[in-house]
Amino acid sequence: MNPAVQELIADEPHRVLQLGDTEVVVLGTAHVSRASADKVRALIDTGAFDSVAVELCESRQRAMLDPDAVGRMDLFSVMRKGQAPMIAASLALGAYQQRLADQYGIEPGAEMRAAMDGALDNGLPLALIDRDIGLTLRRTYRAVRWWERMGLIGGLFSSVLSREKIDESEIERLKEGDMLESTFSEFAEQSEDLYRTLIEERDHYMAAHLRRLAANPETHCTLAVVGAGHLPGIAEQAEDHLTPPDAILDALDQAPPKARWPKVVPWVVIGIILAGFAIGFSRNPDIGLQMVIDWVLINGGLAALGAIIALAHPLTVLTAALAAPLTSLNPTIGVGFVAAAAELFLRKPRVSDFASLRQDTTTPRGWWRNRVSRVLLVFLLTTLGSAAGTYIGGARIFSHLFGS
Repeated sequence: MNPAVQELIADEPHRVLQLGDTEVVVLGTAHVSRASADKVRALIDTGAFDSVAVELCESRQRAMLDPDAVGRMDLFSVMRKGQAPMIAASLALGAYQQRLADQYGIEPGAEMRAAMDGALDNGLPLALIDRDIGLTLRRTYRAVRWWERMGLIGGLFSSVLSREKIDESEIERLKEGDMLESTFSEFAEQSEDLYRTLIEERDHYMAAHLRRLAANPETHCTLAVVGAGHLPGIAEQAEDHLTPPDAILDALDQAPPKARWPKVVPWVVIGIILAGFAIGFSRNPDIGLQMVIDWVLINGGLAALGAIIALAHPLTVLTAALAAPLTSLNPTIGVGFVAAAAELFLRKPRVSDFASLRQDTTTPRGWWRNRVSRVLLVFLLTTLGSAAGTYIGGARIFSHLFGS
């Protein structure tokens, strides 16, 4: 090993892996430490490395290089593709990161930026070895039970709505992992499935990626920059010489299979509700009419309530109230899309809304004040209200039948 490199990493968490003819120095960094960023730059400047690898995926790299990209999104396209929850989650994660920066005067991920800048300045190839964050979140979401999902979502957005200062213990967690792990660490400690998809799988993925990089005959010494918490897992998995790295990467790059029941259940619920209407009218037109009235009031009322909580335009609230009883009987279109489209038409986001989106979403008030994030809230809250109305209204319908 280069003596200068050896001296620089002597007091830092690290592993030195010999993968074939390639030496890989895996540096464990603190994602909120300026010292880690300085150390990364100093290592690259030694000239001892012919390639650099970082714990990033393409989407996270884009977010770092172009933090305002989310502000240029096409909201109609986002909602039509069902990406509104993912965008909202991304903004919530970004808000947590910005709160850290504002409170402690630090820049999470500075060492990754230092690695990218150092590789560019020294003309070294840069490898992004982490799995796509969107895929990781989807696999994580699918891996846990539905009631655990509610806890994940609640925990994520409570970090935005909370006005309390971020505790020093949160900073310590970030020194051992990354923003994803810090946000969900409490749940990861309690759920084996969550730990596997969020942390263990990524250790496997990054180790396999390093093994594939090492197979390049032009690579002799690589610096890999990862969160310190990943060091043991990567070092252990890199010793797997039996499974081809491409096979591991292909397996972990697979999107989780979609369960069939979420597509079937809405149609079954609709069938049951329509059957309830038919039975009610066949017994007594007055009962059937009362069922319809209850359905409209409950479903439309709760969807409208969601729009009100989102501080939507009064006409958007009315649109949600009128559309929800109908869209709930047609799973191909949701009231959230209809209500959000109305809000977009009535209150078109201004250029300033897109420009200030990331900053505004760091505070609860900002989510409601910014017209872009408020459209996302309208979409999410009217959808939630209508979903609750479907089951509550359905229960009300059958109370008429069994109570008659």
